[in-house]
Amino acid sequence: MRELYKAELKKMKGGATELPVQSLLKIDVDQFYGIEIDEFPARIAETALWMMDHIMNSQASIEFGYPVIRIPLKKSPHILHGDALDVDWADHLPPKECSYIMGNPPFIGAKFQSPAQRGQVRGIANLGKSGGTLDFVCAWFIKAGEYAVGDIRIAFVSTNSITQGEQVAQLWPILFDRCKLEIAFAHRTFAWGSEARGKANVHVVIIGFDRAENARSVKRLFSYATVKSEPEETTHKALSPYMFDAGGLGNPHLVVTEISRPINGMPRLVTGTQPLEDGNLTFTNEEKTAFLTIEPNSKGLFRLFPGAREFIRNVDRWILHTEDTSPKDLRLLPHVVERLDKVRTFRSKSKRASTLRLKDFPTEYGVTVVPDKPFLVLPQVSSERRSYVPFGWLESPVIPSEKLRIIMGAKLEHFAILTSAMHMAWMRTVTGRMKSDYMYSVGVVYNTFPLPKAKNLDKLTPFAQAILDARANHVGATLADLYDPDVMPADLRRAHIANDRAVDKLYSRAGFKSERDRVEHLFALYEQQVAPMLAKPKKRR
Repeated sequence: MRELYKAELKKMKGGATELPVQSLLKIDVDQFYGIEIDEFPARIAETALWMMDHIMNSQASIEFGYPVIRIPLKKSPHILHGDALDVDWADHLPPKECSYIMGNPPFIGAKFQSPAQRGQVRGIANLGKSGGTLDFVCAWFIKAGEYAVGDIRIAFVSTNSITQGEQVAQLWPILFDRCKLEIAFAHRTFAWGSEARGKANVHVVIIGFDRAENARSVKRLFSYATVKSEPEETTHKALSPYMFDAGGLGNPHLVVTEISRPINGMPRLVTGTQPLEDGNLTFTNEEKTAFLTIEPNSKGLFRLFPGAREFIRNVDRWILHTEDTSPKDLRLLPHVVERLDKVRTFRSKSKRASTLRLKDFPTEYGVTVVPDKPFLVLPQVSSERRSYVPFGWLESPVIPSEKLRIIMGAKLEHFAILTSAMHMAWMRTVTGRMKSDYMYSVGVVYNTFPLPKAKNLDKLTPFAQAILDARANHVGATLADLYDPDVMPADLRRAHIANDRAVDKLYSRAGFKSERDRVEHLFALYEQQVAPMLAKPKKRR
């Protein structure tokens, strides 16, 4: 802030040799209020503000040829030692006396929060029994929104998870509707490094808010060609919580809500088998070989059991499939029976009622998906480096694990639309992430994906086949090899580009210049798609 102030003072100085900067300088440490949960860092923050004030005063003295002296220290920062989520901010600083709220709240995912932290988030979000998927940082956004009045402006650094996946539908309606905020500016995802040894980069966004009644007409969006490049600024009438231009939408606050079934006419996508067996029924190649040395007659019970990693990298993983085996045959396989007994013991110790109910049925999986015909596979997790998530086909007797999403009876046209740049753009925008990798969601991504108005997808069949033929040209290459952006074969890339163009034309004859153009078009379609659902009156109970 002092640097910004210095830039303005330079304009005032013009060609003068001196400027009485001390009398003009209106920023001092007593204007800063903060809350810090640990006492020692709270005291460090106070000292750091004094130190920075001294450094900037020394620079100003040299810059403007006029001494800036604040010693002895007469003013102090107001750093409160306390938990920011428990403290009433208005007691520390009345909202009417506050101009800006800014910070870098802690990043803790929902699965990594302590029970106390999860309770804080749920209490502040006030979502009843839900809200368990909100990141810890969300509580700061909500608390700031409820505290802010008048001309207060808010800006926080956050993990990009709050602009992706199911969190968007939980958090942003609170900020827009309950807190009456509008996005004033935003920095899309970029990598924020740390100088600490061994500390990984975090993918973050920066989002600024105005109160809706005082919102500026022009919104600023900063985009990064790569997560480490310099930003490019664009201006818009409205910004979406997914960090794109929402000026063309009837409702710029539109969020994609998780739903249980496709609303686009696509065949149903389901999650693969979840065995609930604590590793007693699954095997690597080495473990399978070792087991067959002591139970050779069990060979026919082993089925390939790939997850996302195994499917993409062509790694073998196996599972014992005993549900169709007669008791007479099982009694002749004592080591298999021993494994089943361990499954029973594991399930009996569970605190989940659904798992406990399965303890007496160890030959059955927790969730059973055993296809009897070829099926289309969508890996749950895929690297963000890939331009396309590698989808493909598997067939019986393979059993897909819960790390795969599958479509029974899928056609080539379904493969073409799903592997297209249009679907990839939708997925990258609305899906959640595991670190920076894509976490493909059935309810948020697939079931909501807007198809073109003219659903003549059968035109895409030859383009889908061309992609599969290009893959087949590279015998021995895994999907990880084929879709590595550094070594992706030219014939495969050309086949995908041709498919992208064909799909784009189903949506728009003019095609699209960028991924952001695709996303904005898809959200307009989604808005039309869900409008009838939102217009339906809720049934009284």
